[in-house]
Amino acid sequence: MRFSDSIRRCFRLIGCCLWPLAIPTGAVFSAAPASLPPQVIEINSVIEQQWRDYEIKPAPEVDDAKWGRRVFLDVIGRIPTVQELTEFARDRSPDRRQNLVEKLLEDDRYAEEYAGHWASVWTNVLIGRSGGTERGSLTSRDGMMKYLRDSFAANKPYNQLVYELVTAEGATKPGVEGFNGATNFLADKVNAEGAVLATSSTSRIFLGLQVQCTQCHNHPFNQWKQQRFWDFNAFFRQTRALRRFVSGTNDIDHAELINQDFGGEGGSPSDALIFYELRNGLMKTAYPVFIDDTAIGVSGYVSDVNRRQELGRLIVESPFMDKMMVNRYWAHFLGHGFTKPVDDLGPHNSPSHPELLEYLAGEVRSNSHDVKQLIRWIVLSRPYQLAARHASTNDIDDPLLGEAPKFSHFYLRQMSAEQLYQSLVSASGASVAGSYERQEQERRQWMSQFVTAFGTDEGDEATTFNGSIPQALMLFNGALTRQAISDAEGGFLKRVIAENRNTRDRVNQLFLAGLARKATRDELSIASKLQAAREGDETAMLQDMWWAIINSNEFIMQH
Repeated sequence: MRFSDSIRRCFRLIGCCLWPLAIPTGAVFSAAPASLPPQVIEINSVIEQQWRDYEIKPAPEVDDAKWGRRVFLDVIGRIPTVQELTEFARDRSPDRRQNLVEKLLEDDRYAEEYAGHWASVWTNVLIGRSGGTERGSLTSRDGMMKYLRDSFAANKPYNQLVYELVTAEGATKPGVEGFNGATNFLADKVNAEGAVLATSSTSRIFLGLQVQCTQCHNHPFNQWKQQRFWDFNAFFRQTRALRRFVSGTNDIDHAELINQDFGGEGGSPSDALIFYELRNGLMKTAYPVFIDDTAIGVSGYVSDVNRRQELGRLIVESPFMDKMMVNRYWAHFLGHGFTKPVDDLGPHNSPSHPELLEYLAGEVRSNSHDVKQLIRWIVLSRPYQLAARHASTNDIDDPLLGEAPKFSHFYLRQMSAEQLYQSLVSASGASVAGSYERQEQERRQWMSQFVTAFGTDEGDEATTFNGSIPQALMLFNGALTRQAISDAEGGFLKRVIAENRNTRDRVNQLFLAGLARKATRDELSIASKLQAAREGDETAMLQDMWWAIINSNEFIMQH
């Protein structure tokens, strides 16, 4: 849509993409809940002790509406609707926040969104945002998503999920014989260059140990040695991903991940060693040995020893898996993990709260690696309740300046591309018409605008809203945005007009839908000026205001 110069001047007043985050708060959550899990109490105790040690005064607790927006985004991947916020506001019990968490985790109304959100999160972790979209890829993104959706819908224990991903056999594509979606984690990693990517990804993602640094030489900063990388690599040498082609063509249809006997690089399957080269040119040998120096059989015959099954067993028995689980989920909800990067728990990288990390790792194992339990503990903890307010009383707590996080305020961060897409759909009912396949294609294409590939050996990529011209155009005037601000019959804006009795209420409804708060006095004044600029056309003014809201920093930030 086109805007007049006067309307653009009004938008400059509100800063359509630089909306201030120092926004007014509503009623602060002050009533203490009747009871908290002991794990939450321990989290609070450890974090608060550090505040006292550093003489930090934490930010105040955030109000219910902002906390509700925050927990919806993190738990199910979208902002809440006005109806959901209203329903939450009606609960005046001391346990209302716990009640909302239980609803998001256990109510059938949210089961599909919960599973879909975490399937997206973990698909990006396991195969990247572009995994399975490249021509000739052996990975089926749909297969990976289906496996993970089913797993999270069933609340599969984390240790079982990890074991299945590491040991999976079968076909990658849904609908074909022998389909096993878990195979998509390794399908594109085991064949290339002696399974070095399978080695580094498995160790980093599930154990938080970045052994890729030792592929070619000993680690310069700690005791990790080159030998350890190749010992770990030996676990994958029985595994192959076989290409299956579309009948009568050379086009890859899917892959089949199999285990097969490994003859060893020395030519003897009964003693299936591998060779690697030191930097001085000397050759050394390696057998499957886990990071804790546990060795398994040296035979390459699958009937004697299934190396990946042994690796899966050793990983789920390792305390590093427990700590990596805790660190990743903590980082998802709090913005920073106990280590930076989150998937580096090596001895050279001390965690910010080592006792708390060890404690929570022990608790997840004691609670059967129940993902939902860990989520409860984190979102009900005091650090997750705090406002995103950085002040002189906690100015030493700034991880962006290299400080270890102390979690004395909530760390601002951008929504993920997936959260932004789902929030736009949720807030205004915007979506692409057509079949599920068409909608999914459009969703992936929309999100691909935010992905930056770095081209490293790890296939690293990042997602960011960096203000590029294609991103700006897509957010300002893309198909999803146009649909969101449409005044078509049955659309979001028509409902806002019909369900509210005056202009003030309608503007407030827009702010509640997008930002979980009512408009300020200045923003109501701007709306009045916009309506005057639109020659009294209230619908056009509401379109302008809604466009500005969904393009604001306040909308795209998790705060």
